[in-house]
Amino acid sequence: MSHIKPLKLSAFALLVLAGCNATLQAQNSVPKQPIVAPLAVVKKAPVSENELKRWSHLDLIKDSIPGMSVDRAYAELLQGKKGQKVIVGIVDSGVDIEHEDLQGMIWTNKKEIPGNGIDDDKNGFIDDVHGWNFLGNAVHENLEMTRIVKKADDGSPEYKAALAQYTEKYNKALKDKEQVDFLLDVHNTIKKELNKTTYKIEDLSAVTSTDPKVARSKAIMTQIFTNAGPTFDPEADFGEYKDQVYDQLEYNLNKDFDGRKIVGDNPEDIKDAHYGNNVVFGPDKEKALHGTHVAGIIAQIRGNNLGGDGVASPNVEILTVRAVPDGDEYDKDIALAIRYAVDNGAKVINGSFGKSFSPQKEWVYDAIKYAAKKDVLIVHAAGNDGYNIDETKNINYPNDSKDNVKEFADNVITIGAINKSYGENVVAPFSNFGKINVDVFAPGEEIYATVPNNKYKYLQGTSMASPNAAGVAALIRSYYPKLKAAQVKKILMDSGVALPSMVVLGESENPDEKPVAVSSAESSKTAKMVNAYNALLMAEKMSKK
Repeated sequence: MSHIKPLKLSAFALLVLAGCNATLQAQNSVPKQPIVAPLAVVKKAPVSENELKRWSHLDLIKDSIPGMSVDRAYAELLQGKKGQKVIVGIVDSGVDIEHEDLQGMIWTNKKEIPGNGIDDDKNGFIDDVHGWNFLGNAVHENLEMTRIVKKADDGSPEYKAALAQYTEKYNKALKDKEQVDFLLDVHNTIKKELNKTTYKIEDLSAVTSTDPKVARSKAIMTQIFTNAGPTFDPEADFGEYKDQVYDQLEYNLNKDFDGRKIVGDNPEDIKDAHYGNNVVFGPDKEKALHGTHVAGIIAQIRGNNLGGDGVASPNVEILTVRAVPDGDEYDKDIALAIRYAVDNGAKVINGSFGKSFSPQKEWVYDAIKYAAKKDVLIVHAAGNDGYNIDETKNINYPNDSKDNVKEFADNVITIGAINKSYGENVVAPFSNFGKINVDVFAPGEEIYATVPNNKYKYLQGTSMASPNAAGVAALIRSYYPKLKAAQVKKILMDSGVALPSMVVLGESENPDEKPVAVSSAESSKTAKMVNAYNALLMAEKMSKK
């Protein structure tokens, strides 16, 4: 399932603006020194709208925001240099390859003649000009735990665990439905009172009715606006929340729903490998929102005054492999998607998806090993449950360890999410963590990027952190092409800027409890945040050895 953090009432409080500007410090660029987290970050002004749209590119020292110093890297390290094109595979829900801010950034299979209905390159995929869609016309899908529960009880520990999680998740979805229905009722009351669909906090002062329901609705919306910050749009955000909850009950957790039938393959047979079609954004372009956002973070055109800026643009080409439905992905699709991206020249693959159960995990493990042999780096999102994924019960698949401790490959890097406020709360509360199975962190909260049909949107999740890191990986592979995938992984980890010594990890079950900070060593292998400037400095040194 895509690792976007759903907007929920409890999550609105997480969106309070926290990042700020700091005193400019003189940058003496000779010799270039790595960026080191200062003892104190002085904040002086609220984040401007322009800064918010690109905070992940800003610099902790210069801007007091824990971005990846991308702007500084371009200004001080890459000016006048020419990198080579790097193909980045986006294994996701599909990408709107026609988006205005991705033009020129889309991979084209030069071995295929478009639209002739012939498999010109004889790879088993007809007219795969810009990638492949392994889901065909399928959109919605069960969660993996639902698929396991639908099968007969085989007495296995996996079945028992799936049933327990399914029951818990289903009951929670019912409660979430009650909550979203309540919020929509509040919102509709205010809409009716104001006679407008879209409104801001200042509009609420015009609500003067003494009707108890109206007064209560006004108080609730005032509180939500206060906590949620300037990007909150009740019509859009409540609508998204409703879609997420209703889709869970109608599709993800519905044991009577069969989302795979339309695809026409046998998902239990890895040798049944040629299915789907070449429409890489799928049957409904709007449903390619997640993949289009991920692609934009990496590749949207820099400096064109449209949307945000891509971390690695213009030196990347996006190769789309649609394999992640609205629900849990099939292991078979992911294994074949990785192999497809590798076979078509991807040097970096982004995987902003994950799930709790993986019945055919060996197929995916084999694909990861295949990518390692072909020198391809896989960047994977850590997940959004706020869990310690070192604990066996919290494993986030796909992973690179059969026992959740020892890695069987050196080409997978797992990314947690941070927000824009450097301090003990810098790790996004939704982000999974783990000093064994999370490698490093990257910006993942309120990230502005492309969505289908020439639009742009803020989204949050480790889904956004992963492509931020993948963008830096692509930069390294563009300017230092001799470095191997394992070396790029090491650079991303070792060159990062340190988290504060103490950080809060995960989301508290009780909102009234004050979260307790722990040693940042518990957060990940490195206790660091990806930094493009430092990574390129280290890549320069490593490439000379």
